[in-house]
Amino acid sequence: MAATRSTMLLGKVWPCVKKNAAKIKVKKMVLDQNLNMYFNEHQYIFAHDPQKICKTGDIVLIKELPKKLTTLITHSVEKIVFPLGDITDPITGKKVVVGKYRDEIEEKNKLFGKKETAYDYEKQPPRGRLEGIRDFTDKPTYIKYHDDGKEHPYAK
Repeated sequence: MAATRSTMLLGKVWPCVKKNAAKIKVKKMVLDQNLNMYFNEHQYIFAHDPQKICKTGDIVLIKELPKKLTTLITHSVEKIVFPLGDITDPITGKKVVVGKYRDEIEEKNKLFGKKETAYDYEKQPPRGRLEGIRDFTDKPTYIKYHDDGKEHPYAK
């Protein structure tokens, strides 16, 4: 069986403390020869992201660099495919709320009348307006492995 390498990969952004880099979780399907079934296998890849365009939870497309920047950084972020929070159907390209398309919800509201308290998606600002208030994706994160008596505000 010949090994193949992909130059473009799709993955989810995870918290990363490394400067100018994003930690991407990529899923691979691996064949188990004994059971003749495919199973998920996850791999973490560090991608070069100097502008910090991607945030935790985004689905991004990464491309393999021709030459490694460091021993860890082997890829670069090409584009954000789906930002976290705004769910987009990949086939139709329409925005989705729970199980319905937003345009269908707007049509129903036009037919039956819209409530004054209804949530308006078009008036809402994009993600990132609550950075430092409720959205702490721009802060350095780490896992707290032991209790050393110090207060760590961004520890999990």
